This record gives sequence, C-alpha cells and structure tokens, in this order.
Amino acid sequence: MLSVIIPTCHRNDLLALCLNKLAPGNQSLPFNNYEVIVSDDGIESTAEAMIMDDYPWVKWIEGPKKGPAANRNNGANCSCGEWLVFTDDDCLPEKEWLKSYQKQIYSNHYLYVLEGRTIADRPQNRFDEQAPLNLVGNKLWSCNFAIKRDLFLKLNGFDDSFPFAAMEDVDFYTRVLKHTSTHFVPEAIVIHPWRKAKPFDTFNKHLKSHVYFARKYKSTSSLSFRWTRSKIFIHILFSDFRELFKFRMKGWRYYIEKCCLNFCLIFI
Repeated sequence: MLSVIIPTCHRNDLLALCLNKLAPGNQSLPFNNYEVIVSDDGIESTAEAMIMDDYPWVKWIEGPKKGPAANRNNGANCSCGEWLVFTDDDCLPEKEWLKSYQKQIYSNHYLYVLEGRTIADRPQNRFDEQAPLNLVGNKLWSCNFAIKRDLFLKLNGFDDSFPFAAMEDVDFYTRVLKHTSTHFVPEAIVIHPWRKAKPFDTFNKHLKSHVYFARKYKSTSSLSFRWTRSKIFIHILFSDFRELFKFRMKGWRYYIEKCCLNFCLIFI
C-alpha cells in the first residue's frame, strides 16, 4: 500500500482541490492500493469538518503545530503503507500519479526514493511568481516524491528544527544522498500552480532556515564558504536581473528581497 501524506494549514480551499484529484476513481490506481492522510497544523481553524463531511475516505489527524517538517513527520507516523508519498495541499496530482509510482516500485525492487515531475499550471508571467518545478529530476521537492518507509525512519524523517517552509526539503535530500540515489519518474506528475510571493513577508523565515542549514553542515566558519557564497551572490544578482528584465520588471520587489537574502548569507 502507498500512504499519501498531505500537510496542511489554513488552506481548506486549496486542500479540497487536491483531495478531489485523489478521490476514489479519480486516480488510475485502485483506491484499495493507497490511503490519504491529512496532517492539519491549523490553529484558527482546521480541515476536520470539511473532511468528515466531504472526504470521509481521508484520514484527518491533528498536526504538532511545529511547522511543515514536523507536520509531514506526523502524517508519516500515522500511516500504514510500505511506501510514503508526499505532496502539498496546494498541488494537483494527475490521474496517473500514484500508478506511475507503484509501477516503478514493483518493477525495480532496488529503489528506495522516487521523485516525480512537478510542472506549473501555465507559463510564468512575473518574476515574483514561485513554484517548485522539477522537470528533469535531481531536486526532490517535498511536494512530489515517494520514499520507502524503512529509509524514511532510518533518516528520522524531516528535520523538525526547520520551523518554516524553507530548506527543510533541501536538508532531507542532502541526507538521502548519503544513503542512496533517487530515481526520476516523469510520468508521476503533480501540478503546482504559480504563487505570487509577498516581498519581505517571509524574509526572516527564509534567512533563519538558511542559517540553520549552513550551521548544521558546519560550513559557515570557513573562508571558502564565504567565497563560494560571494560567487553565488554575484551569479544570482545578474541571472535574476536578466529574468526580471524578461518580465518587464514585474516583481522587482521580490528581486530586491532575493538579493538581500543572498547578501546576508555571505556573512552568517
């Protein structure tokens, strides 16, 4: 059995669209081959009533209120499947999503981690539109991947010291690669709509997550780290400006935020 884990927090409208795609009969994989678990970090409101009324086949559980990393772990801890499949509440899995994963699992018993193809719902219109696209693999974004339960437990899941939705999946991928490689499944498609960033609303969260990641891997104290970060900063400065210019400066505030973030990371 596959266990689909969906963390959510105050996004019932988007969650409903996601669950509609996973409803019995809407996936080509028979429903008795998978379960759907929603771990809900909502404080002001939750999705429990909506799920009880409209999606009784979904298992709703209360989240730990410690951020998305801990919320994913919470869902995994309450699952039954030999394989865990992760997506987010604002994603739209295609009809062949789960069946494509299961096909790879049955035909390649040596695999432990599968990453699917994540695409956008339309062409990008502005620089400040965001979506974690994965078109050719080697990214393992948390919105579309599958992992064997045994390995997930061996890795202790996501690091819940990341309290925000930033860098926790990069950290997880870093630890995965110490044990095994990933296998890209282009047929396992999830649509992630573009989301417009709100400049500087999440700046401190992203900065704290990047700082924690760098310190975790003990890279901040070396001169080589600072030199590398400086080169990255210069590269992003010019490459992002080309992108910004392509969109006729739509989203320039987000460009300023990214520059400030990368500049700060030189000195952490």
